[in-house]
Amino acid sequence: MSSTDFNSLLSPTQIGQLPLKNRIVLAAMGSNFASSDGHCSERLIAYYQARAKGGAGLLILETSAVSWPKGSAMPNTVGFSSDDFIPGLTELTRRVHKHGAKIAAQLNHSGKVSQEDTAAGRPLLVPSVPHKVPSDMMALLTQQELANFIKAAGPDGKGPQYREMDERDIAWLIDQFTQAAIRAQQAKFDAIEIHAGHGYLISSFLSKATNQRSDQYGGNTHNRARLLIEIIQSIRAAVGSGFPILVRMDAIEYRVENGITPTEFIATAKLVEKAGADAIDVSAYGNTAKSISFTEAPLVHEPGGFLDFARQAKTALTIPVIAVGRIEAEVAEKGLLAGDFDLVAMGRKLLADPELPNKLMANKAETVRPCVYCYICVSQIFINQPLCCAVNTSVGREHTEKLIPTNTQKKIVVIGGGPGGMEAARLLSNHGHDVVLFEKDSQLGGTARIAALAYEPNGRLITYLSKSLHNSKVELRLNTVASTELIRAEAPDHVIVATGAARRAPAIQGKDLNHVFDGEQMRGLLLGSDTAAIAKLPFYQRVMLNTGRQLRLLSNVDVMRFMSRLWMPIRKRVVIIGGGLVGLEMAEFLIERGRQVTVLEPSNTLAPELSIVRRSRVIHMLREQGATLLTNVILDEITEKNVIYQHADLKQKSDAEQVIIALGAEPDLSLAMQLESAGFGVTAIGDCQNIGYIDGALLDARKACERL
Repeated sequence: MSSTDFNSLLSPTQIGQLPLKNRIVLAAMGSNFASSDGHCSERLIAYYQARAKGGAGLLILETSAVSWPKGSAMPNTVGFSSDDFIPGLTELTRRVHKHGAKIAAQLNHSGKVSQEDTAAGRPLLVPSVPHKVPSDMMALLTQQELANFIKAAGPDGKGPQYREMDERDIAWLIDQFTQAAIRAQQAKFDAIEIHAGHGYLISSFLSKATNQRSDQYGGNTHNRARLLIEIIQSIRAAVGSGFPILVRMDAIEYRVENGITPTEFIATAKLVEKAGADAIDVSAYGNTAKSISFTEAPLVHEPGGFLDFARQAKTALTIPVIAVGRIEAEVAEKGLLAGDFDLVAMGRKLLADPELPNKLMANKAETVRPCVYCYICVSQIFINQPLCCAVNTSVGREHTEKLIPTNTQKKIVVIGGGPGGMEAARLLSNHGHDVVLFEKDSQLGGTARIAALAYEPNGRLITYLSKSLHNSKVELRLNTVASTELIRAEAPDHVIVATGAARRAPAIQGKDLNHVFDGEQMRGLLLGSDTAAIAKLPFYQRVMLNTGRQLRLLSNVDVMRFMSRLWMPIRKRVVIIGGGLVGLEMAEFLIERGRQVTVLEPSNTLAPELSIVRRSRVIHMLREQGATLLTNVILDEITEKNVIYQHADLKQKSDAEQVIIALGAEPDLSLAMQLESAGFGVTAIGDCQNIGYIDGALLDARKACERL
């Protein structure tokens, strides 16, 4: 699509008296980039400056603490509780304004999820003392991840302590929000956004599930909204009529008994508008005790999952409505044209590519780096680590950017056309080097093509990287196995080896049976490239696969994804040995195609390579769809009809018409060592030197390019 196809999205608008150059909003996302004392670090400022430079009309600062350090949800939360914070905040707004963007400060008190209060032994402010509900996510965490949750125990090991707010606490809180808004105005913010969602303190008052009060702040919808209304009114009186106040609200609380409903949301939104708010930012939340809820809300996995809530708000209100929730630019344009909402907030998309707005304006929508919805960004925040992005390794490194155009061109050979190799070739070429890429297959993508078959968003990254290379000066040598002689003929200054892992199935009795395939064989089977694996199939299946290969159907992942729902050479009952990333994504792929799947994992953790949030979603969905997932399994034997193993001190067996061994991925430095022995300067990246999958390969590529 061209920029003319995004006329509405790129058109100017305003919130209250604040003019905006377009309708693209950076959604507030926690970063952990602030300093530990609540000040704006250079890392945080550079991160926001990059999004302003990228062309967004309005940036909404990540959730901050109006009473810092009290009410902080993260170890590195931006503070608004003292005038000492104003100089850093002012520098942030100056750098954002330099690029023509506007910025709103999101003001918050985290209430019952104020992790830093728990860690310090301070009581958590709540409308009513909540009931303790165990989380099903804890059982899915690795030991390393669990170690990062130690703060939840508090200094005495007894967990969080709660303080049910009285009227003095409420008056104090209103004043804290008001003083924070005044400081935001003094620091040259263009607006403020009150966070009244996501389980934080104000939303705890709004929800019947967490507000059991019997005074004027509890009971009916009007009373439960009283705190929010009084905060808005107090801020309005302090900052004047021309300073916009936005309010972020939940339209629904998923999987929460007596939680917020769309009807209550609209009723509260009308009260908010009447109180003087200038815009509503429509979000949603869910039951944090249910791991699946994180990908229902606020990080909706369903494309456009909150759009109906935005439409309802737009119908009921006269002030601008901001829609959010995995909204593609094309969908945003259609919604704006239909009058469903007024602005579109993008979070993960502007992590993946901060230049998205500029690229739309420049008729280069096809060059936007895609988000693959792997959830590594938010998963980092869950374990108190800085924000990062799997597909954009610049996130959090904007302040130390080292990839600049070179004055000394080098000849670089890259071996391997998977994500790591493609990213290395792209970066090196973009920064002025002469690059040749060798790939043994006829297409780029490597094993990530199978990952894309199982999880469609991965395919967008392959397409992006592949198109980038085809449109670059990189010389592509497809269908070419790199050898020492070929590399020597190129006379390179340096060689990057990105040939991926070696996949060798462990010694399991019966692994050579015809219905058993290891990971490499399964890849070759689905892509039609492994003749030995195909030879293990019955005659009619061999014929069908060979026909598909001759018609080039197997080379197109999108076609394969569709065709595999109709037919593929995988039988009904499948046992997958190995519950890591590869095993679970294969299970996800198969169960969506009607197979009965059992996953047997020798260790005590499923898919530690997947980010916490995506891991939780995949495991929940697999179990919900009937998959059997077992850990701590000791494998005995694969027979013609079963897999025999020990689990929970019992000898058991699972019926298996087909067995897939998704174990045995190991780093493989053999080619790198061979080239080093031949005298070449070599850098190995990606799975061939350390199993890190897509995000690890892209980060390795960046680091290698920085060194060169």
